[in-house]
Amino acid sequence: MKILITGGTGFIGLHTARAFLDAGHEVVSTQFRVRRDPPFIKNELGGRMQREVLDITSPYGVSDVLRKHKIDGIVHLAVPGVGASALSASEDYRTNMLSLLNVFDAALTFGVQRVVVASSVVVYEGTGKGPHAETLPLPVRSTNATTAYKKAWEILGAHFADRSKLDIVSVRIGYIYGPLYHSMYNILARMVHTAVRGGDLVKANEAFGGDSFDYCYVKDCAAALALLQTSTGLKDRVYNIGAGRATSVAEIADAVKQIKPDLQFALKDGRRDDLHGPENYMTIDAIARDTGYKPKFDIRSAIVDYAEWLRSNDV
Repeated sequence: MKILITGGTGFIGLHTARAFLDAGHEVVSTQFRVRRDPPFIKNELGGRMQREVLDITSPYGVSDVLRKHKIDGIVHLAVPGVGASALSASEDYRTNMLSLLNVFDAALTFGVQRVVVASSVVVYEGTGKGPHAETLPLPVRSTNATTAYKKAWEILGAHFADRSKLDIVSVRIGYIYGPLYHSMYNILARMVHTAVRGGDLVKANEAFGGDSFDYCYVKDCAAALALLQTSTGLKDRVYNIGAGRATSVAEIADAVKQIKPDLQFALKDGRRDDLHGPENYMTIDAIARDTGYKPKFDIRSAIVDYAEWLRSNDV
């Protein structure tokens, strides 16, 4: 199969390309402004992996890429625009919704077999305690742009699939970490960076040791995306991609000691509230049932693998 990955030079996109290549497929990867060619992908460029510069908001641009390459499947990871803080409300809306339509329309025109669309764990905001299953009703109200647009994409994707018979699958991706992660938003990445490279990335009493999240290693996430694109037995239109368990900040701190045994993080006792307890994770029963997905990495093996990358690479 030949797979198009929009947002293919992003953190998850690069690892997803590697997962498809390892499974024997060809990849067409798109970039917008930033180009990154890490060692694990660089030698594939110009061979089984092609790179295209693409503005996902251009319907002609998307169609041109599909016209040039005989694409069998699309993994839509691109994040259109530059964030709601830099765009007006109407321009943010236009950018997000038209980019989705461009992908669907081109896929339908050029006979793509399946489109996998990146949603997020944030759609479960406001649903209360976990564990969070795909069948859980989601609230209409959203407190941020990402939550709003991801829920909208899922609903409109399902409707477009009904009308057009295009196979569209939405995937709710958990908190992802690992090689090439660079925003330093999640505390797990900052803890690992601190252990390997030093610095003051984790402030004293910044976090509660009992706060728990569905942390998923990027290589497992990439493998799951490849399985959902290529599996023939999918029964649903929405799937969770995560670790299938909650990992507490205290567990992370303990696992990081494998790398630097004398490292201490000053964590607050307890947790913020009941929503961040041991039930704060997404179930992965559906994806396991339909694709055989099972995370390869637990928190300890993932942190060791991540640390090895950081010792040898800049990001």
